[in-house]
Amino acid sequence: MRVGVVILPDARWPAASDRWREAEARGFTTAWTYDHLSWRSLREGPWLGTVPLLAAVAASTSTLRFGTLVASPNFRHPAPLAKDVMTLDEISGGRLDLGVGAGGGGYDSTVLGLPPLTPAQRAARFEEFVDALDLLLREPASSYSGEYFTAVDSRTYPGCTQRPRVPFTVAASGPKSLRVAARHGAAWVTVGGVGSHPSSEEWFDAVTRQVAALASACETEGRDPATLRRVALVNLEADWAQGSIGAWDDFCGRVEELGFGDVVLHWPRPEDPSWPGPPPRVFDEICSRLR
Repeated sequence: MRVGVVILPDARWPAASDRWREAEARGFTTAWTYDHLSWRSLREGPWLGTVPLLAAVAASTSTLRFGTLVASPNFRHPAPLAKDVMTLDEISGGRLDLGVGAGGGGYDSTVLGLPPLTPAQRAARFEEFVDALDLLLREPASSYSGEYFTAVDSRTYPGCTQRPRVPFTVAASGPKSLRVAARHGAAWVTVGGVGSHPSSEEWFDAVTRQVAALASACETEGRDPATLRRVALVNLEADWAQGSIGAWDDFCGRVEELGFGDVVLHWPRPEDPSWPGPPPRVFDEICSRLR
């Protein structure tokens, strides 16, 4: 089982730099950060911009794979994002994974002053977003025209270091977004069902249904589901999965039975008890097994 970690962009760079280098030293397979403009109660605290932060991470690490979990069309346009992604892949020597998702409500969806979208509209916009990114990253000179996004003679030379483009990790739970994952994803990532503080059985029931729907989406797209890596992201609120090392082992065993090869947890924040997550002692024990 591969283990990754989410590192929030909520520290000034000297401290943030130490966390990312420590993640590499501890042996995590991947390290991710959220691509939000702000986050809940931390809107007044440090919250660094994703692209420049990851550029610094690329330059200050050497083996760690890293990426967004996830970039969304709430405030991103495929053409400038493709240029940034290509550049991050160049700086890192091909260590970038691009996580993408449809985006929800909240600050990221209102900051540009656009009218709110229905869930169906968000799903349609997301499909265009990923289709456009796929084209713009595969073809260094290309154009795209859709209902939500247009790119005219976009240039991303010299192209991605990873060929034919950086791998996509697609966050999806509904049928339309799962089709996007089946079409374009190197990996599919899920946080379980919609709603806060799910019990373990609610979480696994939701994911079991999603796995079945993903298989159906792959069949529709003519793809073998086994070729799509599955990533389970442990919610900050999922104490039942990470409160002890025994709970963690049980969680990993159950998701492995569902075909998952990757699990991702959050870097502990013991200084802020309002943000649940793995206790430091559990986090340290998990890390001790990584090498």
